[in-house]
Amino acid sequence: MKRETYNKYFSIFILAGMTIAVVLTTIFKLNDTTAGGKILLLVSAFGSIMGVMSAVTSASGKIITFLFSLLDVLIYGAMCFVNWRNGGAGLGNGILHLLYFVPMQFIGFSQWRKRGANSSHSVTPRVLSKRNRILYGVLFAVGSVVAYLILVRFDKSLADSFIKVAVVLDVLTIMCNIFGQILLSTAYVEQWIFWMGVNVSSIFIWAQAMGTESSSFALIYLVKYGLYLLNSIHGFRLWLRMLQSKTLQNE
Repeated sequence: MKRETYNKYFSIFILAGMTIAVVLTTIFKLNDTTAGGKILLLVSAFGSIMGVMSAVTSASGKIITFLFSLLDVLIYGAMCFVNWRNGGAGLGNGILHLLYFVPMQFIGFSQWRKRGANSSHSVTPRVLSKRNRILYGVLFAVGSVVAYLILVRFDKSLADSFIKVAVVLDVLTIMCNIFGQILLSTAYVEQWIFWMGVNVSSIFIWAQAMGTESSSFALIYLVKYGLYLLNSIHGFRLWLRMLQSKTLQNE
């Protein structure tokens, strides 16, 4: 099978699998939702589908990823605020998405245009220098410690261990999302390492939910993030190949 054909069918497989996971999750939740809540749930499902499209198109370096991602983060941020106003959690996530992820989509669009991305051409990727890899590693470690110390104060679990695993998983998800978005918007290959971190930590989070009241849809989220993990590995491979092609062209 030709490389282009394989990449095409793999992307279709990921897109179809994640879409099915989102649809099944929505169907499960619709049965236990009020009329007004069903509208919000359907809007949220649409946002999730946009996130799926963004993940698949970013793996191929397509600039349209920022349109899909903008719709995704706008809807998710709004849903977080709705949940918070109704007495639930979500204020922090809402602020993070609307004040950080939304502006980063415009920055990413601008940066990718400068690196050759348009409606017919993929972005030209780049790699971090050794110095910047160390810098990002230090910032990630320090940021993770600070985030853990903040979040652990709000942890309501009964766990009394020195290190609370649930909080660690939340911190890893948040920090990998932040750093992954920075590197995505600036077209660095290393972004995929952080997206893998997001997906692995999310898999562990939902694996812990199995056997609880959330187990009815936890399996679907496990499938969803498992497919996201496959997509991030696929994206890493594609971006390394695009980088290799760029190097060969410059020789």
